[in-house]
Amino acid sequence: MSAATPAQSDAIVIGAGLAGLVAAAELIDAGKRVTILDQEPEASLGGQAWWSFGGLFLIDSPEQRRMGVHDSIDLARDDWYGSAGFDRDDEDAWGRRWAEAYLDFAAGEKRSWLHAMGVRWFPVVGWAERGGYTATGHGNSVPRFHITWGTGPGLLAPFLARVRAGVESGHVTLLFRHRVDELVVEDGAVVGARGSVLAPDNAARGAASNRDVTADFEVRAASVIVSSGGIGGNHDLVREQWPARMGTPPVSMLSGVPAHVDGRMLGIAAQAGGRLVNGDRMWHYVEGIENYAPVWAKHGIRILPGPSSMWLDATGKRLPVPLFPGFDTLGTLEHLRTTGHDHSWFVLTQKIIEKEFALSGSEQNPDLTGKDIPLLLQRVRAGAPGPVEAFKDRGADFIVADTLDDLLDRMQRLTPDVPIDAARVRWEIAARDRQLDNEFSKDSQVNALRQARNYRGDKLIRVASPHKILDPSAGPLIAVKLHILTRKSLGGLQTDLDARVLGSDGAPIPGLYAAGEAAGFGGGGVHGYRSLEGTFLGGCLFSGRTAGRAAAAQ
Repeated sequence: MSAATPAQSDAIVIGAGLAGLVAAAELIDAGKRVTILDQEPEASLGGQAWWSFGGLFLIDSPEQRRMGVHDSIDLARDDWYGSAGFDRDDEDAWGRRWAEAYLDFAAGEKRSWLHAMGVRWFPVVGWAERGGYTATGHGNSVPRFHITWGTGPGLLAPFLARVRAGVESGHVTLLFRHRVDELVVEDGAVVGARGSVLAPDNAARGAASNRDVTADFEVRAASVIVSSGGIGGNHDLVREQWPARMGTPPVSMLSGVPAHVDGRMLGIAAQAGGRLVNGDRMWHYVEGIENYAPVWAKHGIRILPGPSSMWLDATGKRLPVPLFPGFDTLGTLEHLRTTGHDHSWFVLTQKIIEKEFALSGSEQNPDLTGKDIPLLLQRVRAGAPGPVEAFKDRGADFIVADTLDDLLDRMQRLTPDVPIDAARVRWEIAARDRQLDNEFSKDSQVNALRQARNYRGDKLIRVASPHKILDPSAGPLIAVKLHILTRKSLGGLQTDLDARVLGSDGAPIPGLYAAGEAAGFGGGGVHGYRSLEGTFLGGCLFSGRTAGRAAAAQ
């Protein structure tokens, strides 16, 4: 792509993911000249957002209202603060303010802003992070997870178009294979970036690329926006920052993000005076499965489960209330770290997998990503979606059996170093199944299934009708070995409401901004301890827009 020279730029954006592209688009709209730096090849333009399911957190949307959901900003605020658990006066000071601003955005112009760019949503709103505690605890009180029509690529499309138009007009310079090693600081202000030009590489999107240095570079501008992502691809750094409240870090983890999501730029920004906060807050999933066709090292895919599968720890003990599938991600992770093992199990039926299993990621949802309505309609027909069946047939973590004895035997063979209490599993399943003999029950998960089906969206495509696990007509039986899957950093560079990076004294560093995961999605930690889901892409949109507009006004 041809473009203006970096020396002519008004702003530099480091990282060509969603937050960086949104920031660049805002700068372009303001008539500014922008240089975008990214260490990866052009094939990875769009970053992690390209791989995403495209879920967005919206409040009181038309989609919710059409599904009979009554939402409000007050209800969403209760949910956000009940989940965030802000408890650090200094480190959370700006995160709280960003949370208020983001809630206003999600209840206000977020949808209309995106709709005007051509973004649309799947009509059935999903119910993520259901909680299961009290009204003031963690979780979404109502469904708020809006799936973008076109998934992650569909959400990226309008911003990519604006950036490419900027390239054509001479307002944007896209420099791939440019790795930033240092921010240029003069008289206390950040005035540019310098680093290494890496050798060309034909690596596919997300695949590892070389780190061979061919030259040095330096670019200067009045504003520098750091939008380089988090640390999820760097397992050593994840373990180093692992929160003490969640016990010891796992020995074995899968990666939900490519290896280049390594956290380097956070340290570089800190060296320039930026303040890093809440590094021990992170968001990792507990429903990871090994990708049978990996793109990057330790590539894992997350199961987006409905609530019916029985969740067992590595030894076969059922997880406590309310740690059911889809209810409390970090609560489940914290519990599993007490078991002494890095994996757990789903036990379910073919009837459950057909209705309730989805896989996170644009590539695992070709119907939604490709906007293919005939393919999409297959979701309401008999049988599991094609990508799910492919994992069931080819995935190393899936076991299918006609009898419980055979299932347990094969589970034990898959994990020979961890004894499974087969008698305990039989007892747990039999006891749970007896709760289906009546329309009432003392089993909280069974009651939750019945309650979930009061929501039209869950009854239509998300929650199987309650049935006994050992009902032969619902079979065969399925067990899935689940791994911890790294994903998001919830902390990062502390920023004010103009996305300006703050120093150790609390004052903004002139010329330096941060957006997206690098800024904890705003303020160094807009989520606090927990996400309500659909808030990571939304946080990139909001913080990127804020950073771009603020830098343009400088």
